[in-house]
Amino acid sequence: MKKIIFYIFITLTFITYSCTDNSNEQVNQNISKSDTSSLFLENNRKNLLTDFVPLFDDGDINVVVEIPSGTVDKWEVDKTDGQVKWEMVDNKPRVVDYIGYPGNYGMIPQTILPKELGGDGDPLDVLVLGSPVERGTVIKCKLIGVLYLLDRGEQDDKLIAVQSGSSLYHVNSLEELDSNYIGISTIIQTWFTNYKGPNKMKSKGFDNTDKALEILHSAINEYKFKIAPSK
Repeated sequence: MKKIIFYIFITLTFITYSCTDNSNEQVNQNISKSDTSSLFLENNRKNLLTDFVPLFDDGDINVVVEIPSGTVDKWEVDKTDGQVKWEMVDNKPRVVDYIGYPGNYGMIPQTILPKELGGDGDPLDVLVLGSPVERGTVIKCKLIGVLYLLDRGEQDDKLIAVQSGSSLYHVNSLEELDSNYIGISTIIQTWFTNYKGPNKMKSKGFDNTDKALEILHSAINEYKFKIAPSK
């Protein structure tokens, strides 16, 4: 009888401990999720187009991530309120009919690039190599080059950058990227020339960091003289 009572006591103690442990684990998970959500919401109270500087003192750039690496839902920063919104086509959310983006895709705040300078009248597009981050996150990056593209005959260039804190951040140019990480530039070029379907995008090749920075400064000046004065 004493043995039975002892076993019952041990069993109840184990069950109580397990429930408490699981409860604490769930609370910790909820706290973690809450903290992450709070940071995300805090970011989204800001205008992602106007409330962040494009350049740091060390020459690195801010990038607003619109489409996390590996995903296909086409979101973008709305120029009217600076919030990330799902792009609509024929009243339906746009989804890329291809494999996910090969990097975090987004734009540089306080920039605008007209067609005559290789853009589409929107902020500068950037593909950031590094770990996937949440949509709407603003990350620090370093430019390493540019990919020249034609979208059905119209110029639609994409800057290439590496994310601060990532294993790729030591790379300073596309030449270094190709030497140390064989195949990445080929993947980028292949992806952008095919994600919209056959024969819609054409690559005109890559260019170096200096050219990417030239494009960036042109886009910053365009924003300062054409957009900022009206605000």
